[in-house]
Amino acid sequence: MTELSARDIAGYIDHTLLAANASREQITTICDEAKKYEFKSVCVNPVWTSTVARELEGTNVLTCTVIGFPLGASATATKVFETTQAVADGANEIDMVIDIAAALRGDRDALVNEIFAIAQAAHEGGAILKVIIETCLLTEDAKVLACEAAKAAGADFVKTSTGFSTGGATVEDVALMRRTVGAEMGVKASGGVRSLETARAMIEAGATRLGSSSGVAILEGEQSGSSY
Repeated sequence: MTELSARDIAGYIDHTLLAANASREQITTICDEAKKYEFKSVCVNPVWTSTVARELEGTNVLTCTVIGFPLGASATATKVFETTQAVADGANEIDMVIDIAAALRGDRDALVNEIFAIAQAAHEGGAILKVIIETCLLTEDAKVLACEAAKAAGADFVKTSTGFSTGGATVEDVALMRRTVGAEMGVKASGGVRSLETARAMIEAGATRLGSSSGVAILEGEQSGSSY
């Protein structure tokens, strides 16, 4: 595989700001950065979705928001409502957190039913769905189960992490997820992707999207200390 340039990698990056104390000025700044560097999307908390959609209007940068974030422990109906609202606010992409307890107890039906309902709400609004499985909290069997459930439910991507739990993406988890879902789905690595070297390693392992608040540092060849 030919080594990807920093410019190539820009198109993989969801430029992310999910801090609870993010300001409007910071949100505007990451939108400006995304337009400058031609990132794939800007990913923010739902309260900022409409702001980001306005800032990115007329560009190729997508608006991404998170649902059931970061714990995944909301009721399914709540996640569906959040998704419908996010799409109405201008979201092109939805990153939702699964019911992690269901994955750990091996309840495939619960996972499929919830992901299907959210996928339907996203797709009806013209958005795609990425399913965050929070790999750091799962056994290998549970990781496989969650990925299989996401595929069966019609999701578009599986995603490693929120960046707010005990760990982020690993090359091993990305490779496992890619093997499980096959070539048909996207795989998003997020959490700890802070350097060009790491970004390339995740893509080599099978990632087709990278979630990072360090997109500018990655492209400028700097090492970021951000956790996401």
